[in-house]
Amino acid sequence: VVTNHYASKAEESSNGDRVKMNMYLDSLSTKDVWLGYSLKECREMEINLGLDLKGGMSVILELNVADVLRSFSGYSQDENFNKALASASVRQMNEQGNFIDFFAQEYKKLDANARLAALFSFEFKDKISSTSTDAEVIKVLKAEMESAISNSFNVLRTRIDRFGVVSPNIQRMVGQDGRISIELPGVKEPERVRKLLQGSANLEFWTTYNFEEIYQNLVAANNTIRDTQNASKKGQTVDSVAVAKDSVQTASTDTSANKVKDALLAKIKSKNANDKSSAKDQASLRKEYPLFSLLNMQNEQPKGPAVGVAHYRDTAQINAYFRTKSVRDVLPRNVQFRWTVKSIDEEGQFYQLVAIKVTNRNGKAPLSGDVVTDARDDFEQNSSYASVSMNMNAEGAKEWARLTKENVGKCIAIVLDNYVYSFPRVNDEITGGRSSITGNFTPEEAKDLANVLKSGKMAASVRIVQEDVVGPSLGSEAIQAGVISCIVALVLLMIYMVSVYGVIPGMIANVALLINLFFTVGILASFQSVLTLSGIAGMMLALGIAVDANVLIYERVKEELRNGKSLQKAVEDGYKHAFSAIFDSNLTSIITGIILFKFGTGPIKGFATTSIIGIIASFITAVFMTRIAYEAAFAKGWFKNLTFTTKHMKNVLVNVTFDWVGNRKKGYIFSSVLTLIIIASFIFLGLKQGIDFTGGRNYVIRFEQPVNTQKATELLKPFFGESSVGVITIGSSNQIRVTTNYRIAENDPTIDAEINQMMFDGLKTYLPAGSNVTKFAADNILSSQKVGPAIAKDITQGAIMALFFAVLAMGLYIFLRFRDLAFSAGTIVSLVHDTIVIVGAYSLTYKFMPFSMEIDQSFIAAVLTVIGYSVNDTVVVFDRVREIMHNYPKRDLTRLMNDALNQTLSRTLNTSVCTSIVLLCIFLLGGDTIRSFTFAMLLGVVFGTYSSLFIAVPTAFEMMKRKHKKQEVAE
Repeated sequence: VVTNHYASKAEESSNGDRVKMNMYLDSLSTKDVWLGYSLKECREMEINLGLDLKGGMSVILELNVADVLRSFSGYSQDENFNKALASASVRQMNEQGNFIDFFAQEYKKLDANARLAALFSFEFKDKISSTSTDAEVIKVLKAEMESAISNSFNVLRTRIDRFGVVSPNIQRMVGQDGRISIELPGVKEPERVRKLLQGSANLEFWTTYNFEEIYQNLVAANNTIRDTQNASKKGQTVDSVAVAKDSVQTASTDTSANKVKDALLAKIKSKNANDKSSAKDQASLRKEYPLFSLLNMQNEQPKGPAVGVAHYRDTAQINAYFRTKSVRDVLPRNVQFRWTVKSIDEEGQFYQLVAIKVTNRNGKAPLSGDVVTDARDDFEQNSSYASVSMNMNAEGAKEWARLTKENVGKCIAIVLDNYVYSFPRVNDEITGGRSSITGNFTPEEAKDLANVLKSGKMAASVRIVQEDVVGPSLGSEAIQAGVISCIVALVLLMIYMVSVYGVIPGMIANVALLINLFFTVGILASFQSVLTLSGIAGMMLALGIAVDANVLIYERVKEELRNGKSLQKAVEDGYKHAFSAIFDSNLTSIITGIILFKFGTGPIKGFATTSIIGIIASFITAVFMTRIAYEAAFAKGWFKNLTFTTKHMKNVLVNVTFDWVGNRKKGYIFSSVLTLIIIASFIFLGLKQGIDFTGGRNYVIRFEQPVNTQKATELLKPFFGESSVGVITIGSSNQIRVTTNYRIAENDPTIDAEINQMMFDGLKTYLPAGSNVTKFAADNILSSQKVGPAIAKDITQGAIMALFFAVLAMGLYIFLRFRDLAFSAGTIVSLVHDTIVIVGAYSLTYKFMPFSMEIDQSFIAAVLTVIGYSVNDTVVVFDRVREIMHNYPKRDLTRLMNDALNQTLSRTLNTSVCTSIVLLCIFLLGGDTIRSFTFAMLLGVVFGTYSSLFIAVPTAFEMMKRKHKKQEVAE
């Protein structure tokens, strides 16, 4: 709320000017704006919107670990080494495991007597000797590989930070060799991002100028910019060479240059420190000193290569000044300027500009990073500061000795990706290739610099294996759809609770729902989680489960009232007896959520996170807070005549006597027939797999007119050749999704542009006159998604493992909780039944449903969630079975099971209705991207309820019946 308020004020004051808007927000970034928090701190604490709500780009990058291992060997040409690398790469595609272990195994297969030390001892001579065992070599290689991946991570993180994305999210994927997940909200230039992320790290060592050596040239540059600007305002043309010569002469002949410098610095310092000068004075200052008003030279300028300090928003303008021909004419021909990667202030606002000296005719650095063999952070002797030790190979040591000898007393700049990480001063010539870099580093800074130096020897490519691009218009529509579905579902839930249980009980449950929502959002903000559309769905599902807890309690209270207990005692016993069922059902849902979070990626993790948080919050609000409200009211003598029902619901589902056990065979027959139909469907129709499992690209494209998907497919096929291409309508009739596996296994950066061109050429008939491919890509393509073959296999394996572990975990939990194998068997059979039915429904209907019915990650998430939900219902029935068995141990098993099902029937149906209300709202109003997900959930609610009544309990009955017969025979 706070950040949106100030963003609105900034937009109003700037009249839409982005530069002025950013300046306004920057001016408030360190000031207290709310309860002692600065605007920057508020921005850091706000809930970040996911890509599907805000638009942007999400990628999973994969470091080519085979290339890294190849560089570790010094690019060995050994035939067996390269064969083993190729075999290990194939195994990595198809198996879970560590690449280095795969390589070692494959290498041993080719030559059982070969020693790994022979391959890697040259590059790691200080860590691997000729006598090192293979186990010792593998240990070193794994440590170095981990370091290489960390280096890539740090390089990418720095590139993204410098790219200027607001709230980026970059993290290593646990358990995946060399994979890094990156989310960039609000990105509008995906092609530029692809180049940025996939470019190899470029580490260089440069000699530098001292500030005093080029100060006069900088004054001349300032004068040149000033004169050029004044002349252009008057409409005059300026001889830039003459201006440049005059400026240099003025600067070089000024014997009182220090006076000019001091006066200039005094003005700039006064402006930056107090900002008390009038707007007229500031304008005059900027006019007289266009360069130095942006590039602030400190009074106590050290003898170093840093020529000044500037605010990050001014760096682009300063770069533009230095690129102009007239300014280049007054500067030394061999000078280049680079910004430091780290700011000099805690707020991250100001950066130093370093003067680099180009000494080679080809313009390249005297020394590149590939000569560095090792680097590690250390501590300076007799000092609390950290240092960095660096080793070079023989070629690098020789060049490093020459470079340091020629630059004693000057600085050497360490540059990565054109940003200066450090510029240590050379005290003496350094021979032998072993150096120690000092500079009052903190331990963190020393570790980062060591990683930067080590990245110089990493000759590994990075490729995008999965990519999602969501346009801002699709994101804004998703926000609107998510908010509307959330509000409608909440209102309907509240109305339902009041209509079923009465105004006071219903409103107490509704207030608990609102507090639950408040807690969930608050916890998300505290964890700085990203809120996605699937996350909103998870939040709403958690509200449905929260209602389930209240339903359990209220239904139990109604039972206690019918048994003749007083209102206060009935409420007390209702909470007491419902607790175990609520605890079990919530815990099984959390277990499912944890499995989702473990095996899922992106939206699935968002769904799992919000649902887990929401379930925990619902347990607190439904079980404890509502009870406190009733106890406080009873203490004051309120609520004396509560019935926990309404007039029209008073006798609904009361004293039900249906013979569930006697009719169980009808359920068996129905499920058997349904299973046979599904098996036939699998054989003849199959499943429509999404690109998550097959690999490929998806493009969501919107036109001004309705599109015939069959015609669009025919138009596109000639351009894609033998590659598959499919078109379906998604959402409205003028919006389609194009799916293709065209060149999906290749990593050529031009493929995306090529596909855009082919789609533009194929779909021209639906575009207005005058359209071009650039306009088509910007205006019509709303989102794109890419999943490479390697990650598709991993997703498939993860999905299978998630389903397996979810069913196993549920069965194991039921066994531990109820100590009876019959209950576990009933649970597992019903869960397998639900899974088969839901998957079968997608096989039967995918050809004619008006929305996508593909089997993808979201579908797997829905099935896993259904597993958790179905267990909730089953647990409640089994909990009642256990209670009746404890109270009436001699009761006939058939009657016992029927009593348990009939007594919990109202809870079962009320919960199903509440959850269905939520899911219907999301299905109808929540947007196209999660429609398939919610459809699977709706099927799960229906068949989960059915399986609890006709599969789980009857299966448990059959096993318990056999057990009792055996006991009778034994007796």
